[in-house]
Amino acid sequence: MKIFSNIFFLALLSITAWAQERNAPPEVNYSKYFTAEKKYLVLPVKNGAPKRNVELWVDGINTRFFDIELAEETPDWLAYLDISQWKGKPVELRVDKIKQGSGVFNPIVQSDTDGNDDGLYKEKFRGQFHFSPKRGWTNDPNGLVYYNGEYHLFFQHNPYGRGWGNMSWGHAVSKDLVHWKELDVALHPGPFGPVFSGGAVVDQENTSGLGKPGKPAMVMFFTGARAWSQYLAWSTDGRSFQKLEKAVVPRINKDNRDPKVVWYEPSKQWVMVVYVERAHEQHSMQFLTSPDLKDWTPVSSINGGAGRDGYLFECPEFFQLTVEGSKETKWILTGANSEYAIGNFDGKVFKPETERLNGQRGRDFYAAQTYSNEPKGRRIEIGWWRTHTDREGMNFNQSMSIPLELKLERRTEGLRLIRRPVKELEALRNKTYSYGKMKLKDNSANPLSSLDIELAEIRLEFEPGTAKEVVLNVRGVPVIYNAVKQELTIDGVTASAPLQKGKQKLIIYADRTGLEVFAGDGLLFMPVNINIKPEIRSLSISARGGTASVSDLKVYQLESIWD
Repeated sequence: MKIFSNIFFLALLSITAWAQERNAPPEVNYSKYFTAEKKYLVLPVKNGAPKRNVELWVDGINTRFFDIELAEETPDWLAYLDISQWKGKPVELRVDKIKQGSGVFNPIVQSDTDGNDDGLYKEKFRGQFHFSPKRGWTNDPNGLVYYNGEYHLFFQHNPYGRGWGNMSWGHAVSKDLVHWKELDVALHPGPFGPVFSGGAVVDQENTSGLGKPGKPAMVMFFTGARAWSQYLAWSTDGRSFQKLEKAVVPRINKDNRDPKVVWYEPSKQWVMVVYVERAHEQHSMQFLTSPDLKDWTPVSSINGGAGRDGYLFECPEFFQLTVEGSKETKWILTGANSEYAIGNFDGKVFKPETERLNGQRGRDFYAAQTYSNEPKGRRIEIGWWRTHTDREGMNFNQSMSIPLELKLERRTEGLRLIRRPVKELEALRNKTYSYGKMKLKDNSANPLSSLDIELAEIRLEFEPGTAKEVVLNVRGVPVIYNAVKQELTIDGVTASAPLQKGKQKLIIYADRTGLEVFAGDGLLFMPVNINIKPEIRSLSISARGGTASVSDLKVYQLESIWD
């Protein structure tokens, strides 16, 4: 009888849905002209609503096109599309299919301010010292460059939804690599397709002719993901951007993308590295050279293996570092998963000496890029951190890692990339708890029991001694060092973390969206994305199976970068 009742109930639901669909207003294409009068066109978004295709036509040209989960009733949030360049002009707004009689664009709303700031940057799952966009989706960092006194962070961005799509270059700037100001979208999709990843340089000698006297051009390279060719854009003020209409590197083969450009001083030329997929998912990095950033000549390639998780798959990064404590220099080539090769480069051919080294051993750190033109000569890296922010009530999604300084050091294992948090992050410290030397034993009292903390930086140095494990519990997340195996385990992720001269040094940054952990004095970088429960604000440290000696322990309470 119960089975029959369930079947009857489901049938009734089906009939009801059919009746509602039959009685629902028909959907029609929408077209209306309006005069651009203010800075933004306001677009209402409903997370999970059917996607609608929206186009803006100006002077007979389809200037903006994107899909959007359009809210025909109460929106979850508002997206702001910059229309200031067309002020005084008639603009046609076209929407593919909205409900007949819908008031979604009645009236068409414009605004001079982005006023959707209620609770902005205070959201439950918003990282408090990691960059994330105001609203919408982000993934790969793009075009990292220091220009006109600012660190520019461009990023893959969907301004109109919290899921992947409508790939554009979002834009944020910082004076200190810590506090970020988000600006309007820098590069929109065009006839070439969505704007995929790439890099940027400063053309100090104006080799491209795109600069002005006293104003060298910032030159940006990106993949047009319809033509699968490489394109160029530039700026002389860091705020307004122009594009060359013609590709500077036509399609090579299949999905070639993610151009990274560097200056090679010995031969006074530019070098581009671009990912090229060959047959049967064989990956390669192609090298090209140019005297002027516009005309490029292929010169060599390096095989990157097979499979999506293979060596040197997409998002190449290429740079030179001096081996610490010497005058020796080496070139580093990485792929999106941070695996890297160390070798030599003569301006045309990269010859690896050591390959397939792991750049990070955490979870969901991807497509990292380093800054060009860094004023202190440092190699600063930021990666896409796939944080779990697509939660109910969140109108943004994903974030960036903290900025990392890369160095090349000679360790027991050989030459290795070392990652450490940039010094600028110390500006976020507002309270210091210093514990000095101590012994940790089984069942000993927790020296951190008095702490009540949300955002934290923890620095710990210890000798495991006879202890089998040293455990630092960070707001409910155990960070377990296995002294026998010399491994670190966090939330199911395990990585090798060898002792350095008998000691282990840990640096841990704890935000709402996870932990970024450095071990072995920077030899291991281990970001682990996990939404930390807000009600758990305690820390503890303990040893298991013996006694460990702590030589230094400091905990810093950190401020939010958004305050």
